[in-house]
Amino acid sequence: MEKLERGTLWDKTLERTEHALNIGALKPITTESMLINDSGVDFLVRIISSLTRKAEEKWRGEEHGERKTPFLPYEEELFVSHISDTHVCLLNKFNVIDHHLLIVTRLFEDQEMLLTMQDFEAIWTCMAEFEGLAFYNGGKAAGASQRHKHLQMIPMPMMENGPKVPIEPLFVGAGLEGDLFRIPALPFVHSYVRLAPDLAGDIPRVTRLTFSFYRSMLEEVGLNRVIEPEQMRQSGPYNLILTREWMMLVPRSVEFYESISINALGFVGALLVQNRQQLQLVKRCGAMSVLKQTAIAE
Repeated sequence: MEKLERGTLWDKTLERTEHALNIGALKPITTESMLINDSGVDFLVRIISSLTRKAEEKWRGEEHGERKTPFLPYEEELFVSHISDTHVCLLNKFNVIDHHLLIVTRLFEDQEMLLTMQDFEAIWTCMAEFEGLAFYNGGKAAGASQRHKHLQMIPMPMMENGPKVPIEPLFVGAGLEGDLFRIPALPFVHSYVRLAPDLAGDIPRVTRLTFSFYRSMLEEVGLNRVIEPEQMRQSGPYNLILTREWMMLVPRSVEFYESISINALGFVGALLVQNRQQLQLVKRCGAMSVLKQTAIAE
């Protein structure tokens, strides 16, 4: 089966994005952005201008009895590249962030199954191509909108000015490379590990290393203490986030803070709200408190 040719993913992403926009297959969701400072973090909050197109398309698909997973088969117009024998790369049809990629299993696997070595190999194959932030929403309560297993990746930096990732100021000096650590400023259960940035180019090595960290992190936060065999269902919802320099896992309690859905991007300091009322809710409660109430409080 075809695999990704090294050094081609970014160009493929740009080409496919232009094509998909031209023919209307890609349907970006328009937002406006603002920063809300809380607990030492400038949270990037996006306010959605309209969800009409996404809601309409979802409704039409359900009414006409279309497939329950949009990935079997996937839309050819959104196809970016083969990644490996087990994964393909697609554009996120309803993207809020430009060049938002989905790394999807070729065959159906449930989003609540534990990640495998092949999942980590696929994401690091993409991460070696350009600097990005990868994440996984492990289950509906962690913000997953599709049951077909898929990881996601967005380009960095996430903001034009400031840190590459909004939450990163809290990570300065945190832990030694390879040691699982808890960030003192985060008021919810999590596990964090620093990575050596030069590992990203050695895909087999970084795959094995981060897969091993992932298993240890699950156990540290109280999920899947007995994790054999490999193909087993997670014992609880969680978000996994990784860059070339660090990885963090956050167990979840609920998807929503009142009416606001929180996925993995919330835990790196990027929130999405549907209207001004939800924005005011974040301001009143405090963005870090929103995260705390959808995770597991320390």
